[in-house]
Amino acid sequence: MKKIAIFLILAITVVSCSSVKKTQEAINYGNYDEAIEIAIKNLRTHKTKKSNQSYVLMLEEAFAKASIRDKEKIAFEKKDGNPANLESIYNGYILLNNRQELIKPLLPLPIINKGKNAKFQFENYTNDLITTKDKLSDYLYTNAKKSLTNSESKDDFRNTYNDLRYLYDINPEYKNTKVLLEEAHYKGTDFVFVYMQNKTNQVIPMRLEDDLLNFDTYNLNDFWTVYHNNKQPKHKQLYDFELELNLREINISPEQIREKVIVQEKQVKDGWQYLIDKNGNAVKDSLGNTIKVDKFKTLKSKVTKFTQFKSVQVVGQVKYFDLKTNQLIQAFPLASEFVFEHHYATYSGDKDAIDKDNLDFLRYKHVLFPSNEQMVYDSGEDLKNKIKSIISNNRFR
Repeated sequence: MKKIAIFLILAITVVSCSSVKKTQEAINYGNYDEAIEIAIKNLRTHKTKKSNQSYVLMLEEAFAKASIRDKEKIAFEKKDGNPANLESIYNGYILLNNRQELIKPLLPLPIINKGKNAKFQFENYTNDLITTKDKLSDYLYTNAKKSLTNSESKDDFRNTYNDLRYLYDINPEYKNTKVLLEEAHYKGTDFVFVYMQNKTNQVIPMRLEDDLLNFDTYNLNDFWTVYHNNKQPKHKQLYDFELELNLREINISPEQIREKVIVQEKQVKDGWQYLIDKNGNAVKDSLGNTIKVDKFKTLKSKVTKFTQFKSVQVVGQVKYFDLKTNQLIQAFPLASEFVFEHHYATYSGDKDAIDKDNLDFLRYKHVLFPSNEQMVYDSGEDLKNKIKSIISNNRFR
């Protein structure tokens, strides 16, 4: 037990030394907030512990240096006079204020060997935060209105949306920011019209077409992309892109029934008989009793296995069109196959000769082949998965 206690003390000492060293290194490299975080973590539980005195001193040093650095940066950005610096200035004041709030719960922090408390020069940044937030809000709002009025670029509208989202987060009641957010989102959204072209010279089941064009089931709509399969009136909606599902071939195989004959034999016990030697005499054991042996017979059966088979292959393309340039952007091959396969069997002879695998097939009977229309429809699930994969991996932007 004594050895274990010594080991634990050594381990704690090593960890403590490592933490102190890491805090000092963070200060030396100018990573003041990292040093502050480590120091506060250690002081929260034992702020008056003698071994934690180094953290008090390093916290005092890191806070002072971090405050000076951040204030100098804010002063420089203010002097520069560029309104684009307002966000950085505002975030600088938030950082200064939050850093103080982290330390306040720990105060006072005594420096034991000097008989005094560590000094932290706190300031009230409330007015600076309010003033800067108002200026930043006005700057973001004015720029957003200009962009929404003058820009024609989707990317610009999306950037404007991000600026307005930030404005809404810091100042949600500022003018009609929420209305502008909705406008920026709408203008930055790509609207895609989806339709099908049937070039197969065969009738495609209407329910399959409805399924393939029902993009709600694909879960592909994202924040900046909306798919429609029913075209909205032009005065209500202008489309940016078209996505064409172009089906070119439907190949359906003939209905086939394949046969395979399997002959099976099995030896089964069929009573007993006396053991006879080569001279026809009964064989006896050492006690003089006649020896009995099992008698076997061979069971035979013929199993005919049937396989009903029919397949359909649908071949086409997924095409992307840019409606602003009326050009084909990309085309991706699309191919899907669906196979109908049914197994059953009949037999003649002794059923007990048939093994388990083949016995299972005897439970099934011949069924009607699905119609060509049903086969094409049944290929739809695989088609949808292929289409979804193509679109998911090849967005419009």
